[in-house]
Amino acid sequence: MALRVDLNADMGEGIGNDAALLSIVTSANVACGFHAGSLTTMRDTMAEALRSGVGLGAHPGFDDKANFGRTRMRLSAEELGALTAYQLGAAIGVAKSLGGRVRHLKLHGALANMASEEPEIARACYEAALKVQPDIVLMVIAATAQEAVARELGVDWAGEIFADRAYNDDATLVDRAKEGAVLHDPELITERILRMLEKGAIISQSGKRIPCKIDTICLHGDTKEAVEIAASLRVGLTTQGISLARL
Repeated sequence: MALRVDLNADMGEGIGNDAALLSIVTSANVACGFHAGSLTTMRDTMAEALRSGVGLGAHPGFDDKANFGRTRMRLSAEELGALTAYQLGAAIGVAKSLGGRVRHLKLHGALANMASEEPEIARACYEAALKVQPDIVLMVIAATAQEAVARELGVDWAGEIFADRAYNDDATLVDRAKEGAVLHDPELITERILRMLEKGAIISQSGKRIPCKIDTICLHGDTKEAVEIAASLRVGLTTQGISLARL
């Protein structure tokens, strides 16, 4: 079983769980004002994360506050690059003004899901991010097109699995519109993640094992039970001798 792992959560989205989550997680993926939040929210969230010793990441998504960045949009490679560079640049600037540093980048919502299926989308976003910050760590959905592109680019990347989401057999996430796509029981979620770490693999909804590198575990800050899930995960991981550390 892995001896060290990062526990991350999506934040700065106006959900209200951020303060409690920052006392539990080791990395924060901070919304950049497009799919949710604002520049003020981003600043306040980053400031609290820095006070808590939590690592900072930029969490860019589609310009889609009406549907929380979960509307699939067809953009050109140039548009995807500009979308990513703009949001990452804003996050870097805000972090720097607070005396902090953005360490990683993680795509949000529909943008992330599309990039996990279509390498061209992942490449457009990642290449743009690397031009802004060449040493950025790409947090990728493990065993998908996101990981494949990161490997091809030969850059630092972290393989991510999801605590509160169900998987298809190709390692992509089950569509939120489908029953069972979002998981809510903290105890069952913790048991599931411990199994994945033990096997070194994603376990899909059908029970298929998909071998992968697991560097970080995500839970969604907008899930009603997010704080309970995070606390249960932290206890479960540390009880098994797994240390938690930011990327």
